[in-house]
Amino acid sequence: MEQQRKTLQKVRGVVVSCGGEKTIKVVLSYKIKHPMYGKYINRRTKFSVHDEHNEACLGDTVEIVECRPVSKTKSWRLVEIIEKAVIE
Repeated sequence: MEQQRKTLQKVRGVVVSCGGEKTIKVVLSYKIKHPMYGKYINRRTKFSVHDEHNEACLGDTVEIVECRPVSKTKSWRLVEIIEKAVIE
């Protein structure tokens, strides 16, 4: 019997922390419409992401994908760095 694999969720976000060993924090920002007042509200979600080679730095735009749990908080892994941050 052939098993169906679920499609993995991919998202793009910005690295806000890279202090841990093989771990980065990525923020996904989005806007939602308030149900009563109709104004748009800024929301964000922080993901703990597994970065095997410690490639990503603060401010980089990255693409991450869901994976099996690597630790208690990490169930995402780094796929690629889309844009490196400009260091001044």
